[in-house]
Amino acid sequence: MPPFAQDYARYILAAAPFMITSFVMNNILRAQGNAVFSMVGITAGGILNMFLDPVLIFGFHMGISGAAIATMVSQMVSFSILLFQCNMQKGCIAIRISRFTPTLKMYGEILHAGLPSFCRQGLASVATVALNFAAGPYGDAAIAAMSIVSRFMMFVNSSLIGFGQGFQPVCGFNFGAKRYDRVLEAFWFCVKVAVVMLTSFGIAAFVFSRPIITTFRREDQEVIRIGTLALRLQLATMPFQAWVIMVNMLTQSIGYGFRASLVAMGRQGLFLIPALWIFPGVFGLLGLQLCQPVADMLTFVLATGIVMGVLKELRQMRDEEALSERRGLS
Repeated sequence: MPPFAQDYARYILAAAPFMITSFVMNNILRAQGNAVFSMVGITAGGILNMFLDPVLIFGFHMGISGAAIATMVSQMVSFSILLFQCNMQKGCIAIRISRFTPTLKMYGEILHAGLPSFCRQGLASVATVALNFAAGPYGDAAIAAMSIVSRFMMFVNSSLIGFGQGFQPVCGFNFGAKRYDRVLEAFWFCVKVAVVMLTSFGIAAFVFSRPIITTFRREDQEVIRIGTLALRLQLATMPFQAWVIMVNMLTQSIGYGFRASLVAMGRQGLFLIPALWIFPGVFGLLGLQLCQPVADMLTFVLATGIVMGVLKELRQMRDEEALSERRGLS
C-alpha cells in the first residue's frame, strides 16, 4: 500500500465503527419521520470536516494524515449528535445495548430491505473501475473527461436519491397502514416532481455543459471536448433517471426487495458494465460516451416493466381494502 494511503487508512479505519453506526442511526431517524434530526447530525459532521481539513492539512502541516483526522473527528461528532438525538428526543427509538437481541430472521429482513441500496452503491464502485479501464485506450484525456462527467452526474443523482429517501418513510408508513391509495398518490406526486426537477436541471446543464467541464480542466481542450459530449448525452436521459430512481424507492419501501434490487443493479451493473465491454470496441470513443445513456434507457425499460406489475398489485390491494371498509360499515 502506498505511504499516502497508509497514512489515510490508519485514521479512517479507526473511525469506521463510528461512521457505520452513524449511517444506521441516520436511517433510523429518517425512517421514523425525524428527517430534521437526521439532517442535523450528518450536516454538522460534514461542515466540521470542511473547516478541519484546511486547518489540519495546512495550518498544522499534517498533510494527508490531517485530512484523515479531520474526517475521523467529524464522524465522531456526527455519531455523538445522532446518538444524543436517538436517546434524548421524544418520539425517537432509543439505542440500548440491553435491547440487542439479534436473530437470523431479523438479519434476513434487514438484508432483504437493504439489498437494493447495497447493489446500487456497490456496483457504482465496480462501474467506476470498469469505466477507467474502458477509457484507458483513449488516453488520459478520455479518463479525465469521463471521471469529471461521472462525478457531476453522481452529484445530481445523489440529490435525486435524497429526494427519494424522503418519499420512502411516507410510502412505508402508509403501506404498513394499508393505505394503498396514499402510497399510489405519493408515488405519482414524487414522480412528477422528480421528472420536472431533473428535466429543468438537465436542460440548463445541457446548455452550459462546456463551461461545466471547463471549470474542472480549463487548460485541456481535449478533456473539454470529450467531456462536453459525454455530459450532454447523459443529461438527455435525466427524465428517465428520475422515473427509475422513484421506481426503485417505491419497490424498496414496500418490501419488494428482489424487484428493487434488479432496478438498482440495472444502471451501473446489468447494463453499464456489459456496454463498457462492447460499445467502445464497436464505436470507439463515441461508444464509450454512449455507454451510460444506453444503460440508462435500458434500465428505464426494465424499471417500467417491473413497476407496472407492482402498481397493478397496489391498485388491487387498494380496491380490496376499500371494499372491506364498505362491508364493515354496512
